[in-house]
Amino acid sequence: MKMHSAVFCGIMAFVWLVAGQYDRAFAQSTNASTPAIRAEAAYQAAHTRYHLQPDDPDAAWQLGRACFDRGEFATNDTDRAAAAQEGIDVCERAADRNPKLAATHYYLAMDLGELARTKSLGALPLLRRMEQEWSLALQLDEAFDYAGPDRNLGILYTESPGWPLSIGSRAKARQHLLRAVRLHPDYPENHLNLIEAYQKWNDRDEARAEVKALQLILPQARKQFSGPDWESSWTDWDNRWHTFTNKLKPAAPPEHPGGKK
Repeated sequence: MKMHSAVFCGIMAFVWLVAGQYDRAFAQSTNASTPAIRAEAAYQAAHTRYHLQPDDPDAAWQLGRACFDRGEFATNDTDRAAAAQEGIDVCERAADRNPKLAATHYYLAMDLGELARTKSLGALPLLRRMEQEWSLALQLDEAFDYAGPDRNLGILYTESPGWPLSIGSRAKARQHLLRAVRLHPDYPENHLNLIEAYQKWNDRDEARAEVKALQLILPQARKQFSGPDWESSWTDWDNRWHTFTNKLKPAAPPEHPGGKK
């Protein structure tokens, strides 16, 4: 029973981490004030476009992305699973027709992760499919979504149970997380995931060095990734940033038993 619990916790940690990256909506045509409303508007627009242009590969992957975002704001597992499954079906059909389009494989894996959130041990087989689809996306376009394939593979290998239960691997995680930072050092999420991995592995010196690297790029990143579509991301990034800096502060020297001299 303990082993099953550990597997479940590892899976859930992974899918929640990935989900946390993508709570921003991508609708540009609405003045709605909340991410949930913007995500729903984006879904409706993408759904309409896809059904008018079912053979358009761009319409397919954008609907896959919209399904993922819609699932993020679902209030129950039934609705979340339905949104994820719609995205999976659309992206699978598109991948069969256009196997060399990175975005299709990328969002297929994202929707598989969203579906995994609604399962317990049934999520375990989905991890290998996610690994496969993100690996394909990496081969086709390593820079997609600010080094998204490497970023998500790194999280996947960090948080998944290790061999023989699943695909978790510290060596692979480090390789992909470092590569994401190297490909897109301007994107805060890449640094944040690497810092979290270093903390998980108790590599405090490496974590501190990466905190310093992130600190250097934050002012420009706040200008580059600005506007309503990035509000939720910055809320998440700032919370994680403050957590890191508090954890990594040097411990204060103990006071003399008789008080400070």
